[in-house]
Amino acid sequence: MIFIDGVGIGKKDKEYNPFFKFGFNTFQTLFGDIPSLENPFLIGDNKYLFPSDANLEVTGLPQSGTGQASLFCGFNAAKLVGKHFGPFPYSTTLLKIKNDHILAYFNRNKNKSYFANAYPKPFFDYLNSGRERLGVTAASCRLNKIKFNTISDVRKGTALTAEIINNRWNDRLNYNLSNIKPQTAARRLLRLSEKNKFTLYEFYLLDNLGHLRIKDELERFHNIIDLFLFTILTEYNYKKTTVIICSDHGNFEDLSTKTHTRNPSLTITAGKYAEELFNSVKSIMDIKSAIIKNCR
Repeated sequence: MIFIDGVGIGKKDKEYNPFFKFGFNTFQTLFGDIPSLENPFLIGDNKYLFPSDANLEVTGLPQSGTGQASLFCGFNAAKLVGKHFGPFPYSTTLLKIKNDHILAYFNRNKNKSYFANAYPKPFFDYLNSGRERLGVTAASCRLNKIKFNTISDVRKGTALTAEIINNRWNDRLNYNLSNIKPQTAARRLLRLSEKNKFTLYEFYLLDNLGHLRIKDELERFHNIIDLFLFTILTEYNYKKTTVIICSDHGNFEDLSTKTHTRNPSLTITAGKYAEELFNSVKSIMDIKSAIIKNCR
């Protein structure tokens, strides 16, 4: 499972939708087109691209706290809270995040799961300071004592940094990691997935860029995630593996605004149980139950 924060299916707009402005080889080569509100369902060779509702029958703009709780835990967090909320989880959802997160489910049922993201030293300093505002998956890992990967795991090739290619850890945190190609990172993730029943990797920069629209990085990371996903979807073992790529809400697909959108979130399934997942997922809160039911 590859979670990409803040990516919806938007208008066919070359000015404000980066997928149309820059092109996106993963969509164009594997599905024959770029998804849009006018054409949101695309089918390739045992691959399905489709919209998932992120509004969850709640007014306002979807947010990461309730969106990710709904996606990873399989319940309507926004309706429970009474509003969309984020970026961090709402306090009353923390118990469900502890008990119902998909990583916790697989661990509890003795099926080997793995959270492939690594965290730098400032993250552990933050935890050691006693502060506890964490994203949904990090909060669940901490509450369930699931191991957080470190820089050592990145060096060993058993974890990925959150920006895929390591450059931000080097540029902003003064680490001395080897910068890697998106294709190399994708192959590392595929190797890790072969050892586990369920593997999760999270990528947050597209949501960040949708908010900040940093010119120097916008096209660069658009191309990085394109190469990363293309490698995943062309080199995975389609007979044994199911890939699901999903998001919690829209943002990056519409740069006319710095806020999130009410567009449907982008979802892709590929491989062994791709069709079953495609038929089971209508909203982001269906994703967890669809994986558990279909990916036997």
